[in-house]
Amino acid sequence: MSNTKAPRERREPELTLAELCGNSARMAPHWVVPAADAPGRVPPSAIHGVVVPAASARMMDAASEYGG
Repeated sequence: MSNTKAPRERREPELTLAELCGNSARMAPHWVVPAADAPGRVPPSAIHGVVVPAASARMMDAASEYGG
């Protein structure tokens, strides 16, 4: 049996909610993402060729029993 001690984990200091909110507010300007254009509406007549496996259709049909 070895007498070597396992290295202690370095713990991060606990932050208060106020400190966390302040840190987030200071970082937010760095995360600005340009608004993307919304995709255009697709008419139902353009949607074709969708195939749903029978097992998936049965599963979705049964989901209504669970409030879905």
